[in-house]
Amino acid sequence: MPEPSPSPSKGPSRRSFLAAGLVGAGLALTGCAPSGRSAAVSFYQSKPEVIGYFDELLARFRDERPGIRVAHDVTTDLSAGFARSAPPDLGCSNYNFEIARFVEHGALSDLGDMPEADRVNPDLLPLIGLTASYPGRTSVLPYSLMVAGVLYNREIFDRHGLEVPTTWSELLDVCEALAGAGVTPIYATYTEPWTIGQGLFDYTAGGMVDVTAFFQALAEQGADTGPDSPVSFRNQFREPVERMLTLTRYVNPDAANKGYGDGNLAFARGEAAMYFQGPWALAEIAKTSPELDVGVFPLPMTEDPADRKVRVNVDLALWVPEMSPRQEAARELVSFLLQPDVVDTYNADNLGFGVTTDAPPVTHPALVEVQPYYDAAQFYLGPSQLVPESIPLHNYVQSLVTGADPDTVLRTLDADWARLARRS
Repeated sequence: MPEPSPSPSKGPSRRSFLAAGLVGAGLALTGCAPSGRSAAVSFYQSKPEVIGYFDELLARFRDERPGIRVAHDVTTDLSAGFARSAPPDLGCSNYNFEIARFVEHGALSDLGDMPEADRVNPDLLPLIGLTASYPGRTSVLPYSLMVAGVLYNREIFDRHGLEVPTTWSELLDVCEALAGAGVTPIYATYTEPWTIGQGLFDYTAGGMVDVTAFFQALAEQGADTGPDSPVSFRNQFREPVERMLTLTRYVNPDAANKGYGDGNLAFARGEAAMYFQGPWALAEIAKTSPELDVGVFPLPMTEDPADRKVRVNVDLALWVPEMSPRQEAARELVSFLLQPDVVDTYNADNLGFGVTTDAPPVTHPALVEVQPYYDAAQFYLGPSQLVPESIPLHNYVQSLVTGADPDTVLRTLDADWARLARRS
């Protein structure tokens, strides 16, 4: 079980940031009522691109367990549902701040007694706890993990005799060689701030900063955070930001006018050698160039190859609300979804990495290169995932790549963090 979040008196933990909103909404927790095997279980999942996929899984579940009816919910407003004491009976959603507030307030039931909990990869538990936790509970079970790194065009690298870089200096040498040959080294898309935050910013910071230790210390420090405090964005993130800005010298000159769709299309057409996007972009790239030979490597940010890590996020996690009157039936659906032949097939089909100790390795040709990093737990949560949404981090990062002063932006981040801590 992950350690509980830092006490609110020490700093802006996820609980102190977010619990107040739930209290204000009148979130009343109730005990588990009898499940009623004939009642319909409301199953909520948040990814529109896999609605049909889960429809098929739920049809299979109904066939195998005809005593349980399931309603597939893809439209619920979770905050409103919890406030009305009528949340979905089972959720399968991205493990982000929306779910974190329910975890931190104790609104989700404990799934730690389920056999499936024992199969969760223990290396993922610190990441889950860093996002959110509640003392004594396993509030969520991870379902799918996304592993991200630099997408690169293998054919372009081969054509110019380039090897995948393993150090910062090698990365710069690759960029210089490509630029000298008239090839755009990196395709960037600045009009959509999230693409910069999850890519350039997260990859550079995660490659140099111990993200878990940093955010744990930052939460403990709380309102004392400032540009001169022992732990601060200005102190720990200044060098990664400077290196991020160094990489912006090698992006397409029209990056300020390009968005995510433009980047997928341009990379698919071979207009750049590298693209800082996650595996979710692979399907879009394949629509244009299904035969494109794409690989993935962790962005090297130091001179020690052993420091390389990949960015991960818990793309889907399963949870059952404490107030659900159909917890027993919902847990049966959890068990079904986490059967190896179900969860492993889902991840293989949707470019995810397995979250259990017995999950098979990925087979997608673009992702096999980063499997060893996942196996060795050489990964980090993107820093952009750990800053509360009330702090406009993505917009700050966008301002950095378009000319804002790094020191000013990082000082602002520190001030924002301290202000939220004071409100807790």
